[in-house]
Amino acid sequence: MSNRYKTLIHTALYPEAKPLIHYFNLIHNKSYDKYRIYENDKYILVVSGMGETNVNKVLPFIYDNFKINKAVNIGIAGCKDKSIKLGSLFCTNHNLKDIKTTTLTSVNAPLDDESKLTTILVDMEAESFFEISKNNLNEKDIFVFKVVSDHLSKKIPDKSLVYNSIKNSIAKWESVI
Repeated sequence: MSNRYKTLIHTALYPEAKPLIHYFNLIHNKSYDKYRIYENDKYILVVSGMGETNVNKVLPFIYDNFKINKAVNIGIAGCKDKSIKLGSLFCTNHNLKDIKTTTLTSVNAPLDDESKLTTILVDMEAESFFEISKNNLNEKDIFVFKVVSDHLSKKIPDKSLVYNSIKNSIAKWESVI
């Protein structure tokens, strides 16, 4: 275990992670072949895979093996409000300057029926990320950022849309964490 505290960045999908890997100049840490971990002196990024089960496997490992002082979940989310543009960035657990706040539900399978959704956004990982992180950090040091990728479609969004949406969001949320 390193003595230096790092900010954890969690994504579910590699297309979400790729622009972050480039932006922060993260190096693939191959000593943990079971998990996709990228890091530098300041950040550790982990790609968990989609869904609660995958998050529940990797995050305890990260908290047990690395010194984490902040945690960020950044990823795509479906949106039931069709007036919200694709690529719009939201923080779902803090009111932050220059970043909109909205509600989020995490589900176990893609959702395309807005009558089953009481929140504006839907994803598959944030709730598990938040609960596990809350056991290890103060809530003020946990951030959940979501970028709207679709309007409740079960189809996985195009990789280039995901990459560009995440890339375009980094400068907005990096300055507030």
